[in-house]
Amino acid sequence: MEGTRRHVVVVGGGIAGLAAAWFLRQEDDGLAVTVLDGASRVGGKLRASQIAGISVDEGAEAMLARRPEGKDLARMVGLGDELVHPAPVGASIWSRGALRAMPKGHVMGVPSDILRLGRSGILSPAGLARVPLDQILPPTLITSDVSVAAYIGARMGGEVVDRLVEPLLGGVYAGRAELLSLDATMPHVATAARTERSLLRAARAIAGSPKDAGPVFTTLKGGMGGLPEAVAAASGADIRTGVMVRELRRTPSGWRLVTGATREPETIEADAVIVAVPAAPAGRLLAHEVPKAAAELARIEYASMAIVTLAYPRAAFPEPPSGSGYLVPPVEGRPVKAVTFSTVKWPHLAEADPGVLVLRCSIGRLGEELVLQRDDDELVALAMGEMAEIMGVRGLPLSSRVSRWGGALPQYDVGHLDRVARIRAAVAVQPGLAVCGAAYDGLGIPACVATARTAALGILSHLRQERGGEWREDEPAAGSR
Repeated sequence: MEGTRRHVVVVGGGIAGLAAAWFLRQEDDGLAVTVLDGASRVGGKLRASQIAGISVDEGAEAMLARRPEGKDLARMVGLGDELVHPAPVGASIWSRGALRAMPKGHVMGVPSDILRLGRSGILSPAGLARVPLDQILPPTLITSDVSVAAYIGARMGGEVVDRLVEPLLGGVYAGRAELLSLDATMPHVATAARTERSLLRAARAIAGSPKDAGPVFTTLKGGMGGLPEAVAAASGADIRTGVMVRELRRTPSGWRLVTGATREPETIEADAVIVAVPAAPAGRLLAHEVPKAAAELARIEYASMAIVTLAYPRAAFPEPPSGSGYLVPPVEGRPVKAVTFSTVKWPHLAEADPGVLVLRCSIGRLGEELVLQRDDDELVALAMGEMAEIMGVRGLPLSSRVSRWGGALPQYDVGHLDRVARIRAAVAVQPGLAVCGAAYDGLGIPACVATARTAALGILSHLRQERGGEWREDEPAAGSR
C-alpha cells in the first residue's frame, strides 16, 4: 500500500488481540492499528461486574504472578498500583465424603510426599498403597506425547489421576486427563517422564526446585475485567466493536478483510493482519488462504462452562470458610467442579463489605454440556444446594449472577504442540499474517500476552523488510473502503 501509512488490522478484541495492538503501537506510534471485534465490548472472557455492591470477575479472576508478561503489561498501561495478591490460605479437595486439605508439595496434583498425601485422606487406603510402587516399577518409556492419565496412571495409579490431577486440570481446562496432552499441559512432568524412572522422585525435585519469591497469583483491585479496557485505551488503536469479519483474502499489496452484512459487505485494506480469535473462527478466516492451518485449527476442541456467583451474609455460614476454596473430582459426580471463596481468597474484596461473603461456583466440564442447558435459576439452585450440603449454609443469598462461557476453553489434547507448530509453519508462509491467543501456548493471561507480543514482533519485522527498515510516520492513515 505504497504512499499510505502502514496499516495493521487485529481481528479479535480479547486480551491477546488488544495486547498485540498495544505492542504494535509501542514499537511504532506512527503505525495505524485497527482492532475489530464482533462483540459489543472488548475483553473477551475478561469481565467484572457488581454483585452485592462489590466488583467481582465473571471470567478469569487472576493471572500468574511468577510469569511476568501479564503483570508487566498491567504496569505498562498504568495499573501497577492496582495489583494485589491473594491471602496466604490453602485450598481443599472434596473427596470421599469430606473436604480435605490439598497436600503441600504437589505438582499439578502429582504428589511428592507420600506421608503428606496419606495424612490428607484424599485417596483410599488401596489408592495410597499404589503410589509408592512408582519407585520400583520399571521405567515407563515415553517416546512421543501421551495423555496425562496414561503416564501418571501408569506410574502412580488411577486414584492419583482421578482425585488429584483431574480436578486441578479441570480447574484450568475443564477437560479430561485421558485426553489432555502431557507435553502441553504439564511440561515439567513431561520432561521428567523422559529422564527419570520414578515420577515421585521427579515430583519431589520439581517441587523442591528454587522458585521466584512472592505469591503465585495476582489480580487487580477492580477485577481482571479492567485490564482489557486499560490496554485498549493505552494502545491508541482504532477499536471497533460490533464488527464481524467474515472473510480474509490476500491482495497484491497486502490483505482485504470483508465485514458487514452479506448483502452490504464492507472491506478494509491492510498491510498486515493478526488473527486473535478462537480456533474455530480463526480457521474459517484462514480457510481460503491458509487451508493447512485452518484444518489444524478445526481439530482444536473447546469446553464450555458457567460461573455462578453468590453473595451471602457472613452469618449464613455456620463457620466461615478458612481456605480459598475447593475442587471437586469428576468421580464424585457433582455438577459443581470448583468453588472459590472470593472474599476469603482476596482480602480487598472482603474490605469492600465485611458483612458479605462472595463465592464463585464453576459448573461444566468437557462432555458435560447437558448441565449447562439448564436455565439460570436452575444453575443458581445447583450452586445454592452445593453450599447448603457442603458448607451448611442457611438461607438465601443476597444476590446471584450467572456468567456463561460457551466454547471458552481450548483443549490441549495429545499432539497439541505438534499441531500448533504446523499451524504456525503454514501461517508463516503468508507475508504479513500472524495468529495469537489462548489456542496455542497457554490459556492464562500471561501466555496470551506472550503470543500477542510474538505475533506483533513478527508483523513489525515484515513491515520493516517491506520498507527497507525505515518507518514513514508522516503518511496518511489507511482504512476502510
